[in-house]
Amino acid sequence: MIPDSVLERLREVVGPKGWTSDADTLAPHLKEWRGIYTGTSPILLLPASTAEVAEIVCICAETGTPIVPQGGNTGMCGGAVPDGSGDQVILSLSRMNKVRALDPLNYTIAVDAGCILADIQAAAEEAGRLFPLSLAAEGSCQIGGNLSTNAGGVNVLKYGTARELVLGLEVVLPDGRIWDGMTGLRKDTAGYDLKQMFIGAEGTLGVITGAVLKLFPLPKSRQTLFVAINDPGAAVALLADLRDRTGDRVAAFEIIPRDALDMVLTHIPGTSDPLAKRYGWYALVEIASPDPEIPQDAGDLLEAAFEKGLVLDAATASSEAQRSALWRLRESISEAERAEGASIKHDVSVPVSDMPAFMAKARKAVEKVLPGIRVIAFGHIGDGNVHFNLCQPKGADGQAFLKRWVEFNKIVYDVVMTFQGSISAEHGVGQLKREELQHYKSAAGLDLMRAVKQALDPKGIMNPGKVL
Repeated sequence: MIPDSVLERLREVVGPKGWTSDADTLAPHLKEWRGIYTGTSPILLLPASTAEVAEIVCICAETGTPIVPQGGNTGMCGGAVPDGSGDQVILSLSRMNKVRALDPLNYTIAVDAGCILADIQAAAEEAGRLFPLSLAAEGSCQIGGNLSTNAGGVNVLKYGTARELVLGLEVVLPDGRIWDGMTGLRKDTAGYDLKQMFIGAEGTLGVITGAVLKLFPLPKSRQTLFVAINDPGAAVALLADLRDRTGDRVAAFEIIPRDALDMVLTHIPGTSDPLAKRYGWYALVEIASPDPEIPQDAGDLLEAAFEKGLVLDAATASSEAQRSALWRLRESISEAERAEGASIKHDVSVPVSDMPAFMAKARKAVEKVLPGIRVIAFGHIGDGNVHFNLCQPKGADGQAFLKRWVEFNKIVYDVVMTFQGSISAEHGVGQLKREELQHYKSAAGLDLMRAVKQALDPKGIMNPGKVL
């Protein structure tokens, strides 16, 4: 248990508005949204400034009190959830939610780590700029959490992951010192690129409190296409074709199997099939340009693809409402899956060119072990990331299926490794993949990670039990 004297010192730092021990208020902070991981904590701390975060960390470092940093708590791997000991404090940055500065000429925006992603997007758009990080949880996820997990989303193909969208960071280190790396420089070769240590570290090396993010020209034109394809191989070929013929203006390229679309149409009200006929696979494609005269007519874009047999049918969004409806089909897959029963999820990546072979090999491997298992493989095939989810066979016992989680993880991850892929493409490691990381990461890689952890956090107070 955390001594009352320590809790009192922490409460004094943040003031009466900066903490709570109320059970109802704490409850949503003690579990991840899928309900797989739950924990306990005597207090939720809500600092209003970087200085307050630093004071909190100083006290915790002095007393050996573990800290669990938390953003919007929309993670998928239990990385922001305390353990069951009751000895860890939760540090939420939700009150630190200001845009500090926006420089449209330097194409940068400086923000607090607690800023909601959608609010950053809106601030950039108001200034005539684009912040391209975009994912389904953008209305509630916070940028600090996005950076701590190196979030991906739908625009990685054109703009890269969160790691590639950061120019500078402000971080409170595990001893309470503040590292001010809030620079808007695009060129800086003066020593190590320190910010990269904290991006993707899931709060195990320090607390990100601020960031300087890259902005881009706001697209003046956009085409959103929903196309029917034969298989994942056709998807990869179509992607290459469209990149060539649009001058590499494909911003997003998502693959959707028919089974996933059927789940969405069944469980998500207000959705409809964009095409009159049923097909086995679909691709949701977005082509964007800051030049209003660049995009070709959708028919011209797809004509060659139809001739090559890469596209079987297509629908084009002619309004923002139609575009939103198409994207809703893609973004509702996870919600629809939950209504179908238990599922074992895998967020993996392989080289784009290997994606068709990976999906075929992994499907065959899991179906051999459990006939009737439903493979729902969807997502960001354009950047080599697929959510290879396994739904329980119809009529099966969901809890019995989930007990085979480790078994199916090994099957899928072993296939991933044959393509030199990654077991975590964009959701992080957290608790969910911690043991698998020890198995699949090289010994040298793990030694380097442990050395960094030991050097920065020798007392092990920063998000213990996560990643390593």
